[in-house]
Amino acid sequence: MSAPATNISPVRALPFWLSVLTLPLAAIEAVYGGWTLILLPFYAWWLITFLDKILGRNLQQPDPQTPDSSLFWYRAVTLIWFPLQACVIYGTIYWVTRTDHLSGWEIAGLVFGVGVISGTIGMVYAHELLHQKPLVERWLGDLLLASVMYGHFRTEHLLVHHLWVATPRDAVSARYNEGFHRFFFRVLRDGLTSAWRAERRKLARAGRPAFHQSNPFWRYGALQLVAVALAAIIGGWLGVMIFAAQAFVAIWQLELTNYVEHYGLTREYMGNGRYEHVKPHHSWNSDQTASNWLLINLQRHSDHHYKPDRRFPLLQTYSSQEAPQLPLGYPAMTTLAMIPPLWRRRMNPRVRAWRKQHYPGITDWTAYNKGLNPMPKNAL
Repeated sequence: MSAPATNISPVRALPFWLSVLTLPLAAIEAVYGGWTLILLPFYAWWLITFLDKILGRNLQQPDPQTPDSSLFWYRAVTLIWFPLQACVIYGTIYWVTRTDHLSGWEIAGLVFGVGVISGTIGMVYAHELLHQKPLVERWLGDLLLASVMYGHFRTEHLLVHHLWVATPRDAVSARYNEGFHRFFFRVLRDGLTSAWRAERRKLARAGRPAFHQSNPFWRYGALQLVAVALAAIIGGWLGVMIFAAQAFVAIWQLELTNYVEHYGLTREYMGNGRYEHVKPHHSWNSDQTASNWLLINLQRHSDHHYKPDRRFPLLQTYSSQEAPQLPLGYPAMTTLAMIPPLWRRRMNPRVRAWRKQHYPGITDWTAYNKGLNPMPKNAL
């Protein structure tokens, strides 16, 4: 029997609407330029990290049986985000190509800020939407991904990442000691082909050719062509360049997040191409309050991989005995990831402690470190 519907007040959902505050900041940057160009990264990264330090951790566990009908005000911000983000992207293109008060570096700073919006927020919302069953939500997720030229992420995430997370078969599971920059170019190289192979295998199982009309890559390509064409119509070649630049910033931020979420964590290889089931300890967990508001609980990532169909307001958090804990929220950790020596100094000891806690029987981690299929600890 399903849980009875309850009326959850909009006030309770309001903290998860912090993303909306980026919209007036984008407008201020576009109009005034200069020092205001720091506003978007300052808000999304530094102010949120400061609030995390002030507000601390949120250990509350929502009722996972809460029905969707009670979550409207939580879900609403993800449902309205695509038109808002489209207005920011194409509004910026229109503004920049029809005004002359911004210098070249100011335009670059403004476009970077737009990428902060479409990456820090838009990619996170797309991730939430593409996991849902209602068709309208999946389409909104596809539209958000098209706005940053990363449509294949849907396939790669659902058919590859969630199946093979924390194994060598997953391109976006960062290896132990692998710096972000090396990881980033590896993902750009392997992610698209990995997604294509997954769809090709899926179609083959249904007895269909790779280029069958049901292949979602047709949809991804069409939506991305429309997105680029609209940028060209509004702003010509400069509009296309602005669109491409904000998309690159967004992709960079997405992959920074992917890097942090599973760095150094591995599932035990059981032989014959099989790995142990995904458990909460195969993802880094963070229950920092403010950054989880901005990122709609994405940092409760251990529960997301354990229960992928659970909506963001209902995600659970875990203790350090159940899942590895990040020392800070994603905004701070992704900044640290950009400096590999500092990242390794902070995170490698945590990975080694995680290995001793969860896999004390594995003494040789050489193969795991290289992203290879090692022998299981019980194989002889």
